[in-house]
Amino acid sequence: MSGKYTVSREDWSLHRKGEIDRERHREKVREAIKKNLADVVSEESIILSDGRKVVKVPIRSLEEYHFRFDTGKNKHAGQGEGGTKEGDLLGSEQKKGTGKGQGAGEEPGVDYYEAEVTIEELAQLIFEDLGLPNLQQKKKPELASEALEFKDVRKKGLSSNIDRKRTILEAIKRNALKGKKGFENISRDDLRFKTWDLTFKYESSAVVLAMMDTSGSMGPYEKYIARSFFFWMVRFLRTKYQNVKIVFLAHHVEAKETTEEEFFTKGASGGTRCSSVYKLALDIIEQRYNPQDYNIYAFHFSDGDNLSSDNDKCINYVSELLKVCNLVGYGEIEGPYYISSTLRSAFKKIIDPKFTCVGIKDKADVYPALKKFFNPNPQTGL
Repeated sequence: MSGKYTVSREDWSLHRKGEIDRERHREKVREAIKKNLADVVSEESIILSDGRKVVKVPIRSLEEYHFRFDTGKNKHAGQGEGGTKEGDLLGSEQKKGTGKGQGAGEEPGVDYYEAEVTIEELAQLIFEDLGLPNLQQKKKPELASEALEFKDVRKKGLSSNIDRKRTILEAIKRNALKGKKGFENISRDDLRFKTWDLTFKYESSAVVLAMMDTSGSMGPYEKYIARSFFFWMVRFLRTKYQNVKIVFLAHHVEAKETTEEEFFTKGASGGTRCSSVYKLALDIIEQRYNPQDYNIYAFHFSDGDNLSSDNDKCINYVSELLKVCNLVGYGEIEGPYYISSTLRSAFKKIIDPKFTCVGIKDKADVYPALKKFFNPNPQTGL
């Protein structure tokens, strides 16, 4: 008999290794993204993705282990001539530039590659631990939204709904009845499919007021930071909750309600009077959203460069908002011309567990701000 052999096209071993490798690669990509969510959340290519379903995320590549030899022929730590005592510094490596900073670098850079992931996959990782804080049951009848619930397993169904675990178990049981050990092949009778029923998911209604400073002091960097936060906030709310209304408010000296598109694309100029947006928020709540019927949240982003004469009004209006809101959040962006005497320093007078204040110095601070504002257990800090 020759050493050659044939394998059936239906033999799963032909595909198993490749699929295992692909799944391992996907898992590694997910781990890399999860460890660097602070950088991924503020990635410009994602924020400006314009509704695309797939985006590219830069991920640092992994090097395989190998020996790296010194080509400088210099002396190093551990090559002394004796006569030393405990605690003496034997030597240290001089770090060479990698091309960042003053002068040309002489060391190789770090390799990155762009991994393609869907916005849905990315959102799942980002929103994993987020939730609306202090969510309460309200008097208004809960709104029902349709939901699919897998309740049964059948022998026929769509291939996309195949239950792999139960299918393999059926094949093992069939082989065991024939006196065969382990798992060999799968027959049509072994196939098992999940089926679902249409159910209704009940939730309390909520409204979120998104407030953004669009005055002249908000430069491109400050506006990008604010829009990055609100980009993920809107996606988070629409991903996790069925009955959340979002109201978009923009302000400079005056405040106005805008469409979602205007909120994310249009800029403005002029001075800053932050009290105008808080007053408008209070008016909208009074006219359209009874606190007995809605869980209400208000989030405001600004560079904090407010008229000093307006700060007391802001404190008073925020205090009024805290009486009707589940949470009020204020994010202050510290740009290149940031000054210490800002609206945030004035808000230190407000002592209320429902008021949350964050400072953002860098793009990487957007994700911690999301986690702080949307902590589902704010009292416990979890």
